Amino acid sequence: MDLGPKSIEELKVDDLVVEVYESREELGKAAAAFTASLIQKLLAEKQDINMVFAAAPSQNEFLDALAGMPNIEWSRIRAFHLDEYLGLPREAPQRFARYLHDHIFGRVPFMEVHYLDPGESKAPEETCARYRRLLDQHPLDIACIGIGENGHIAFNDPPVADFQDPCKVKVVRLEETCRRQQVHDGCFASLDEVPTHAVTLTIPAVMTSEYIVCVVPGRRKAKAVYQALRGDITNTCPASILRAHPRARMFLDRESASLLLKEVC
Repeated sequence: MDLGPKSIEELKVDDLVVEVYESREELGKAAAAFTASLIQKLLAEKQDINMVFAAAPSQNEFLDALAGMPNIEWSRIRAFHLDEYLGLPREAPQRFARYLHDHIFGRVPFMEVHYLDPGESKAPEETCARYRRLLDQHPLDIACIGIGENGHIAFNDPPVADFQDPCKVKVVRLEETCRRQQVHDGCFASLDEVPTHAVTLTIPAVMTSEYIVCVVPGRRKAKAVYQALRGDITNTCPASILRAHPRARMFLDRESASLLLKEVC
């Protein structure tokens, strides 16, 4: 298995392993190589495994590299979907289901793909209940996630993030910082176009995954990365909880790690 590019810095913060790469392209290749090695390890132990994927431009290089990795038995992998907007029509290009189909779900032959798909449903709780049952039936082995400019995991923004949430999937209201990020990412032309609500896996649902691969490129994420790694573990920066997971790994590029690298220099 190709081990991918060499990191320019590595550190461990509590239980979280952090690797820094020169560029987002190298970050993507390294995260994909690491994830592929996890898949091979787990499939040597189990008949099939379950993975969940984030949808965001920050995941482009990682998912492109992962979809192109050789010798992955995709037909033994069940795929899940981390979060989705409420209120967008099915044909909307901004839907995360569309992103995941284009970047990974439609590119490799998964055994099963389970979309978190509320569509234009008037009863999103039905979608949440269906997905909770699926996750109970198929516990996550690998969670491939990012973090937001406000430190969110999935759509668990600081106002709604709950490290002890009893629910695995729920409807949430999106914080304005999170909605503005969608404009910064080029997904929407203005804040008014960004939905105000979404369905999301909760933080405990993500944290139950056996492994977490967190991919975070870009300078706009530098403050959130620094707060997650150097601040307290608190829901004011939801990503800080990753430091409590025994098998989580965060992949950064020079830009997202810029505030950390200032400490090293």
